[in-house]
Amino acid sequence: MRMSKLTEGLTGSMIREMFNEALKYKDTIKFTVGEPDFVTPAPIIDAACDAWQKGLTHYTPNSGIFELREAISRFHSDKIDADPHTQIFVSCGATESLQMALFTLVDPGDEVIVVVPAWPNYFGQISMCGAVAKLVTAYEENDFVPDPEDIRKAITSKTKAIMLNSPSNPTGSVIGRDTLKEILDILNRHDIYIIADEVYSRIIYDGIDYASINDFKGIEEKVVYINGFSKMFAMTGWRLGYAISTPVIIQNMTKLHENGASCLPAPSQIAAAAALTHHTDEIETMRAIFERRRDLFCKKLNEIDGMSCRIPKGAFYVFANIKKLNKSSKEFCMDLLRKTGVVIVPGSGFGDAGEGYVRFTYAASEENISNGLERIKSFVETFK
Repeated sequence: MRMSKLTEGLTGSMIREMFNEALKYKDTIKFTVGEPDFVTPAPIIDAACDAWQKGLTHYTPNSGIFELREAISRFHSDKIDADPHTQIFVSCGATESLQMALFTLVDPGDEVIVVVPAWPNYFGQISMCGAVAKLVTAYEENDFVPDPEDIRKAITSKTKAIMLNSPSNPTGSVIGRDTLKEILDILNRHDIYIIADEVYSRIIYDGIDYASINDFKGIEEKVVYINGFSKMFAMTGWRLGYAISTPVIIQNMTKLHENGASCLPAPSQIAAAAALTHHTDEIETMRAIFERRRDLFCKKLNEIDGMSCRIPKGAFYVFANIKKLNKSSKEFCMDLLRKTGVVIVPGSGFGDAGEGYVRFTYAASEENISNGLERIKSFVETFK
């Protein structure tokens, strides 16, 4: 018997492919999976443990416990007035919010604009909806920020939504305020929804003025804003994300969620509420460490003859150019792993526009960053 056409059409992520390949080797240094290497701050863990001990082990509301939705509303109150009763949905990671948003807004045959290089799950999620990803390339010479004119040219009568990810995974690029306004002005002339993936919005460097989708007024009816706790509070394994949008969009996202994951554990949500209410200082502590690691990583990488990178303005990724080495990105990464134990991700895993590049995450110790780049330098020198 054959499997469904849906599953046959899906491919796995190159990130996970490299992660799994690395399990075959010893003495590896991993720059692959995009998660903070910190343990969730102790007070947040304590809040969850206390809730478990109190016996809070039962079902919760599909859209999330009110305590957490209210905390999310307060956390964003400087930019958006979101009613915690009707405009906030708590999901199984930000990934589920992205998928529920697409299922809510997009029909088979619709087109969804994706700026590439892009997080590979976007492609799979759009495919699961029966929709078509319309790719817009963001170029290195523009710091991987999309040109608004390229987005305008990609719009057709079938365009239903656009995925905007800033800061970007995999490039670390940040869309500036003026550019974002240009993009929104173009989208506002059309009936196009904006799915704003801002999960890295609190990991910004060099004191830049970060522009959130929520800074712009008059577009609220078209926006699904998505964030989560994985990157802000090093809570990747807790699987907690959220969406903010209009009541009708949130109602339908919640309806879809009810027929899947259904609801999330109360203790995890209580801990997330505590994080937003009492422990936001932890965000800055981790952000400052990431910035120091970024500086170290980029300095050492740009000293390797044949490799180069732009300095990312956000997130914790470096998208490095390897075109001078005359190897495909996958060949380079596999060879590097076999010969040095250093694990990175081929740029081709983020769309065809990523070929000629490789992605690193510097959510790793400074010792591993230094040792890993020394191994890479020695490896690259063998090409000569």
